[in-house]
Amino acid sequence: MSEISPLTDSGKRQQTARSATHERVRKVAHTTYPEMQSATRFPIKLPVSVKSSSGQSYCETQNVSANGVFFQMESEIPLGSTVNFTIQLPASVLGTEGDVQVACRGRVVRSADAGHGKGVGVVIDEYRFERR
Repeated sequence: MSEISPLTDSGKRQQTARSATHERVRKVAHTTYPEMQSATRFPIKLPVSVKSSSGQSYCETQNVSANGVFFQMESEIPLGSTVNFTIQLPASVLGTEGDVQVACRGRVVRSADAGHGKGVGVVIDEYRFERR
Protein backbone atom coordinates (compact mmCIF):
# COMPACT_ATOMS: atom_id res chain seq x y z
CA MET A 1 0.00 0.00 0.00
CA SER A 2 1.47 3.37 -0.97
CA GLU A 3 1.51 6.33 1.37
CA ILE A 4 0.23 9.69 0.17
CA SER A 5 2.70 12.41 1.04
CA PRO A 6 1.59 15.98 1.80
CA LEU A 7 2.33 18.69 -0.75
CA THR A 8 5.78 20.08 -0.19
CA ASP A 9 5.55 23.00 -2.58
CA SER A 10 3.73 25.92 -0.90
CA GLY A 11 2.75 27.31 -4.31
CA LYS A 12 0.88 24.13 -5.14
CA ARG A 13 -0.85 24.22 -1.74
CA GLN A 14 -1.94 27.84 -2.29
CA GLN A 15 -3.20 27.09 -5.79
CA THR A 16 -5.07 24.03 -4.52
CA ALA A 17 -6.57 26.10 -1.66
CA ARG A 18 -7.68 28.83 -4.09
CA SER A 19 -9.21 26.27 -6.44
CA ALA A 20 -11.03 24.58 -3.56
CA THR A 21 -12.32 27.93 -2.25
CA HIS A 22 -13.51 28.97 -5.72
CA GLU A 23 -15.29 25.61 -6.12
CA ARG A 24 -17.00 25.95 -2.70
CA VAL A 25 -18.18 29.49 -3.53
CA ARG A 26 -19.42 28.34 -6.95
CA LYS A 27 -21.37 25.47 -5.39
CA VAL A 28 -22.87 27.74 -2.71
CA ALA A 29 -23.83 30.32 -5.33
CA HIS A 30 -25.64 27.73 -7.42
CA THR A 31 -27.26 25.75 -4.61
CA THR A 32 -28.19 28.55 -2.20
CA TYR A 33 -29.92 30.78 -4.78
CA PRO A 34 -31.82 28.48 -7.16
CA GLU A 35 -34.87 30.72 -6.85
CA MET A 36 -32.91 33.53 -8.51
CA GLN A 37 -32.62 31.42 -11.65
CA SER A 38 -36.34 30.61 -11.64
CA ALA A 39 -37.65 34.18 -11.29
CA THR A 40 -38.93 35.87 -14.45
CA ARG A 41 -36.23 38.08 -15.93
CA PHE A 42 -37.08 41.31 -17.70
CA PRO A 43 -34.62 42.55 -20.35
CA ILE A 44 -34.40 46.11 -19.01
CA LYS A 45 -31.40 48.33 -19.67
CA LEU A 46 -31.03 50.89 -16.89
CA PRO A 47 -28.04 52.89 -15.63
CA VAL A 48 -26.46 51.42 -12.51
CA SER A 49 -23.66 52.54 -10.21
CA VAL A 50 -21.78 49.64 -8.57
CA LYS A 51 -19.54 49.82 -5.49
CA SER A 52 -17.49 46.83 -4.37
CA SER A 53 -14.11 46.12 -2.84
CA SER A 54 -12.76 46.56 -6.40
CA GLY A 55 -13.93 50.19 -6.47
CA GLN A 56 -16.82 52.04 -8.10
CA SER A 57 -17.98 51.69 -11.69
CA TYR A 58 -20.91 52.69 -13.85
CA CYS A 59 -22.63 50.24 -16.15
CA GLU A 60 -26.02 49.12 -17.44
CA THR A 61 -28.39 46.38 -16.37
CA GLN A 62 -28.96 43.59 -18.88
CA ASN A 63 -31.92 42.06 -17.08
CA VAL A 64 -33.76 42.47 -13.78
CA SER A 65 -35.87 40.01 -11.79
CA ALA A 66 -37.64 40.08 -8.43
CA ASN A 67 -34.61 38.39 -6.86
CA GLY A 68 -31.65 39.95 -8.60
CA VAL A 69 -30.03 41.76 -11.45
CA PHE A 70 -27.52 40.96 -14.17
CA PHE A 71 -25.28 43.71 -15.48
CA GLN A 72 -22.26 44.01 -17.74
CA MET A 73 -19.10 45.59 -16.37
CA GLU A 74 -15.58 46.21 -17.59
CA SER A 75 -14.02 44.36 -14.63
CA GLU A 76 -14.84 41.15 -12.83
CA ILE A 77 -16.15 40.96 -9.27
CA PRO A 78 -15.36 37.68 -7.47
CA LEU A 79 -18.18 35.26 -6.63
CA GLY A 80 -19.50 35.75 -3.12
CA SER A 81 -18.45 39.43 -2.99
CA THR A 82 -20.80 41.94 -1.38
CA VAL A 83 -21.76 44.82 -3.66
CA ASN A 84 -23.73 48.01 -3.18
CA PHE A 85 -25.40 49.29 -6.30
CA THR A 86 -27.93 51.92 -7.29
CA ILE A 87 -30.29 51.49 -10.23
CA GLN A 88 -31.74 54.67 -11.71
CA LEU A 89 -35.37 54.53 -12.82
CA PRO A 90 -36.08 57.45 -15.20
CA ALA A 91 -39.02 59.74 -14.40
CA SER A 92 -40.13 59.58 -18.03
CA VAL A 93 -40.65 55.82 -17.75
CA LEU A 94 -42.27 55.93 -14.30
CA GLY A 95 -44.51 58.91 -14.97
CA THR A 96 -43.14 60.75 -11.92
CA GLU A 97 -41.75 64.25 -11.53
CA GLY A 98 -38.24 63.04 -10.78
CA ASP A 99 -36.06 60.00 -11.22
CA VAL A 100 -36.29 57.27 -8.61
CA GLN A 101 -33.21 55.44 -7.46
CA VAL A 102 -33.22 51.94 -6.01
CA ALA A 103 -30.29 51.54 -3.62
CA CYS A 104 -29.42 47.85 -3.22
CA ARG A 105 -27.03 45.59 -1.36
CA GLY A 106 -26.39 42.13 -2.69
CA ARG A 107 -23.95 39.31 -3.37
CA VAL A 108 -22.35 38.17 -6.59
CA VAL A 109 -23.69 34.73 -7.50
CA ARG A 110 -22.68 34.58 -11.16
CA SER A 111 -19.79 35.85 -13.23
CA ALA A 112 -19.36 35.24 -16.94
CA ASP A 113 -17.72 36.69 -20.03
CA ALA A 114 -20.27 38.90 -21.77
CA GLY A 115 -19.26 40.46 -25.05
CA HIS A 116 -16.99 43.42 -24.31
CA GLY A 117 -16.92 42.91 -20.55
CA LYS A 118 -17.86 40.70 -17.66
CA GLY A 119 -21.43 39.72 -16.88
CA VAL A 120 -22.19 39.86 -13.16
CA GLY A 121 -25.28 38.31 -11.57
CA VAL A 122 -26.21 39.64 -8.14
CA VAL A 123 -28.88 38.41 -5.74
CA ILE A 124 -30.51 41.36 -3.94
CA ASP A 125 -30.42 41.08 -0.13
CA GLU A 126 -31.69 44.60 0.71
CA TYR A 127 -33.14 47.52 -1.23
CA ARG A 128 -34.79 50.91 -0.68
CA PHE A 129 -36.36 53.46 -3.00
CA GLU A 130 -35.01 57.01 -3.03
CA ARG A 131 -36.74 59.87 -4.81
CA ARG A 132 -34.51 62.63 -6.11
